Amino acid sequence: MVTPAVKHTIVKKRTAHFKRHQSDRFHRVGESWRKPKGIDSCVRRRFRGQAPMPKIGYGSNKKTRHMLPNGFQKFTVKNVADLNMLLMHNRTFAAEIAHNVSAKKRVELLERAAQLNVKVINAGARLRSQE
Repeated sequence: MVTPAVKHTIVKKRTAHFKRHQSDRFHRVGESWRKPKGIDSCVRRRFRGQAPMPKIGYGSNKKTRHMLPNGFQKFTVKNVADLNMLLMHNRTFAAEIAHNVSAKKRVELLERAAQLNVKVINAGARLRSQE
């Protein structure tokens, strides 16, 4: 079983999504964030009681940014050559087999990952037991 080199506690400063101004009032305005640009916009001018805007202060710690709860960082693997890159970094990165990889190639990737002692996040995907 592969374990991460250093297990940091992951602190999320903010877990709620930033919603677009007036997306709750109009169905035509989607929820995904857009910066308000109007000259009189109370959100842009940061009035009290208005929706918060994304800013650099909400960012995660550099050491734990993009880190999975198990302590690894994702690395998308499409072939064996990609997997071989993780040879020296198997305690930092965990392989994630790409969606468009066939079931036949997945078996080869899983065998090579076991040899290199690399953790595969979606190891059980598209695998069938022998009948």
